[in-house]
Amino acid sequence: MNWNLIWPILMVILANTFYNICMKSMPGDVNPFGALMVTYFVAAVISAVIFVFMVGPSNVVFEISKINWTSIILAVAIVGLEVGYVFVYRAGWAVSTASVVANIGLACVLLVVGYLLYKENVSLTQIVGFFVCMVGLILINI
Repeated sequence: MNWNLIWPILMVILANTFYNICMKSMPGDVNPFGALMVTYFVAAVISAVIFVFMVGPSNVVFEISKINWTSIILAVAIVGLEVGYVFVYRAGWAVSTASVVANIGLACVLLVVGYLLYKENVSLTQIVGFFVCMVGLILINI
């Protein structure tokens, strides 16, 4: 296997592990939007430092000028994702099942989105997998 294919998915798995641990461990009396404000302030500082380091100070304005509407919609989606997970865990979901259920649901939705929006091919195996996932969602929640 090609390391360029492996390291990014390992990074996602590791980051997602810490993400779910932090979300599950967030104190119940903390306002989720206050916590997200601090989280994203720290993330913005880290991102800014890495961004300037990667592109160089003289290219910052040029690189920022390339940004389009997707960054704004992504921000809205991220806030929804974060607050959703806070409330999922506050509602009592177990860390061992909440992410699994969310990710299976996401995979099924993205299969449809890929087909409809991006004209991606959907194989018979993927269609069968979609229905197996639906059965899995029922079984995991019984």
